Amino acid sequence: MLCRQIQRSAFLLAAFTAQIASADWQVASVDRESSPVASVEHRHIVLQNSAASATIDLAFFPTNSGTLRVIDNPGGSENLADVMRGENFVAGVNGGYFDTQFRPLGLRVVDGTTRSPLIRARLLTGVLCASFRGIEIARLGEFSQKKKCEAAIECGPFLIDGGTPVRGLDHSRRARRTFVAVMRTGAATLGVSNDLSLAELASALAALPDFKVRRALNLDGGSSSAFWFRRSSGAPFSIPEEKAVRDFVGIVAKHGSTER
Repeated sequence: MLCRQIQRSAFLLAAFTAQIASADWQVASVDRESSPVASVEHRHIVLQNSAASATIDLAFFPTNSGTLRVIDNPGGSENLADVMRGENFVAGVNGGYFDTQFRPLGLRVVDGTTRSPLIRARLLTGVLCASFRGIEIARLGEFSQKKKCEAAIECGPFLIDGGTPVRGLDHSRRARRTFVAVMRTGAATLGVSNDLSLAELASALAALPDFKVRRALNLDGGSSSAFWFRRSSGAPFSIPEEKAVRDFVGIVAKHGSTER
């Protein structure tokens, strides 16, 4: 009994120490580049703490300049870069989870049409919804299926809620991560990171400079992670996925948005 208590205490101490270390991020560098659409920009951010280094690439956009679309990839034949170039997207990432039969897991709304229903599952804790009212990340308990989303993906877990990293996130397994976030100003961002735990990613996002994340939701990660951005200066910036994915999330310019 005593041995088990000692082992449990050691485990809890290690977990606590890891969470403290991951919270102390310092920004090492921030590089920015513009897109052809005003106010939509790529940020390459490097953060460091005593335990790890985080590299985050994100596409930041005010919701008066852009909105989101979900692009289905039912046969898995297309990759993110080809889809982004072919349909004149500004930026994009891979989307949500899918099963071994390549069927989407959780809600998918593509161009206003529901392609896959909302489900209840351990990791699927939130819904990304883009509508005429803006970009929203909702917890499952808050989300109404009567809501008119033009694009939606159910995914998870939640990374940040109310500006604070969510407690209880895994801090041991590191992998490439893909995420979506909304700011307190109403702006939004899509992004990817290097190999981080969920807890490390949440705390790194909370430490990002220049804007405050209100809510952030984890998308499919690992070998599915991908990022693409249309530079105004020339060739696009691209981090390709390592395997076929079921869907993508892309930023499109709103009608009336100015181009550079």
